[in-house]
Amino acid sequence: MAQKGDQLDQETFSCSICLEVLKDPVAIPCGHNYCMNCIKSFWDEGDKKPPSCPQCRRTFTQKPELVKNTMLAALVEQMTKTGLQAAPADHCYAGPEDVACDFCSGRKLKAVKSCLVCLASYCEKHLQPHHDVAPLKKHKLVDPSKNLQDNICPRHDEVMKMFCRTDQKCICYLCSVDEHKGHDTVTSAAERTERQREMEVSRQQIQQEIQDREKDVKLLQQEVEAINQSADETVEESEEIFTELISLLQKRSSEVKQQIRSQQETEVRRVRELEEKLQQEISDLKRKEAEMKQLSETDDHNQFLHSWPSLSPLSESTHSSSISIRPLTHSSSISIRPLRYFQDVTASVSEVRGRLQDILRDTWTNVSLAVTEVDVLLSEPEPEPEPTSRAGFLKYSCEITLDPNTVNTRLLLSKENRTVTGMNKLQSYSDHPDRFTNVPQVLSRESLTGRHYWEVEKNAGGVRVAVSYKNISRSGGWKESLFGRNDKSWSLRCSSDRYVFWYNNIRTSISGPLSSTIGVYLDHRAGVLSFYSVSGTMTLLHRVQTSFTQPLHAGVTFGSPLFGVFIYPLPGESAEFCKPK
Repeated sequence: MAQKGDQLDQETFSCSICLEVLKDPVAIPCGHNYCMNCIKSFWDEGDKKPPSCPQCRRTFTQKPELVKNTMLAALVEQMTKTGLQAAPADHCYAGPEDVACDFCSGRKLKAVKSCLVCLASYCEKHLQPHHDVAPLKKHKLVDPSKNLQDNICPRHDEVMKMFCRTDQKCICYLCSVDEHKGHDTVTSAAERTERQREMEVSRQQIQQEIQDREKDVKLLQQEVEAINQSADETVEESEEIFTELISLLQKRSSEVKQQIRSQQETEVRRVRELEEKLQQEISDLKRKEAEMKQLSETDDHNQFLHSWPSLSPLSESTHSSSISIRPLTHSSSISIRPLRYFQDVTASVSEVRGRLQDILRDTWTNVSLAVTEVDVLLSEPEPEPEPTSRAGFLKYSCEITLDPNTVNTRLLLSKENRTVTGMNKLQSYSDHPDRFTNVPQVLSRESLTGRHYWEVEKNAGGVRVAVSYKNISRSGGWKESLFGRNDKSWSLRCSSDRYVFWYNNIRTSISGPLSSTIGVYLDHRAGVLSFYSVSGTMTLLHRVQTSFTQPLHAGVTFGSPLFGVFIYPLPGESAEFCKPK
């Protein structure tokens, strides 16, 4: 009995929210006691609902003022000192979120079952009759539910045990012979069985899909590992190759430098030797000239005749020496040749540089394409559909800038290289291997792979909006370099009254609304190229389905060939790669 009394004391002085000994106990108007912080938190978490008692569910119009119950607090403190410990965390009691037993009085226990016939919830103790009494054994027991009233027909106040397949809703028996008369009705249990069977099939399908996706995830993880490993190996091997190239260039540079210095030393030594010989001859000639002068001034005829033989042999001077074989001056006795020294070496090295630049320019496109075309997918995906609205296209919009190294001399770039204009006078551009020399057109800087959309706004007819491979001819005849007249480019010619599509010198007439703005959509991987007339709406003018083998560049052309002669653009004709809005 003493033990039961102790248990009663522990329950009496415990907070029903935290299930521990009361801390700063407060009593609310209904008489129940709680920890001050516990009841505050309970009311604060109740959103905007009226405050209520967690035990008796009594509601208040406003939050009661909480004042510490000093007498209860003192009693709790005293009993704690005499051995009262925190109440055990008895999970049998119903908390705010639990379903409480409808038959418990005072502090309610958690319900363990709800009865769909009685429409009540029971704790273990009060549920016992449903296990012992024969009529109650037939009732349908389910897991505790707060929504038992959802099983009551709002019209007839009867338990809904039927299901109307016609209206897809739960009904009571009276509904089945009243407003649902003639409908396809079955018992809820029968419908549940059917739905359960369908659900099991769906569950099996889902389980199979889960297994399939888990396998795919493992494959993708292996794919990621393989990608990372391949990328790391490729970076390392590429660095080794470029290091070898750099080392080879440095070695060649060192060899050229050494050869130049060696040849410099040899040639300087030869020149010095020749210079010394010339200086010696000059000294000898000056000495003879002085002796001749002295002899010419003597009055003694016999002395003159006696000394002359030793001074006369001039035929054995510089003309017989080796100096005349390698002349370096402009003396009358030495032939003249141009002085070139090492300029030919510089020209040869420049030629090597030019060839390397050409190789890098021509092959780098293939390197870039090889990188962008790396296929890391387990299987070829379904191509993404082309957008159907301008908003959809704008998701892929890109900013196009034109390459000054490609622009023809009859064109002028402006507005940060986004606008090109036809000019009356030829522009003085420096020579560049990428420049179009015979056709007034220009290519973009950007190399385009993936999905892109851009717009070109023109102010006159006769403009070709195009895409092209980088290796299109730059200086050949206009058929080789004009956009659309070869197999390296595609173009839409926009005249003042019609559209014409060109590819590989094949002409296709296009009908569609005329507009000053042309939209271009590119899906490089899918091989889709589309041209649109853009005004209030977007109208498809022409779509190309092909297989692109290189990155593409946007471009425009002015003018057009006529009877074999190229008609150049009028001054002021322009096209702008505008920023889509």
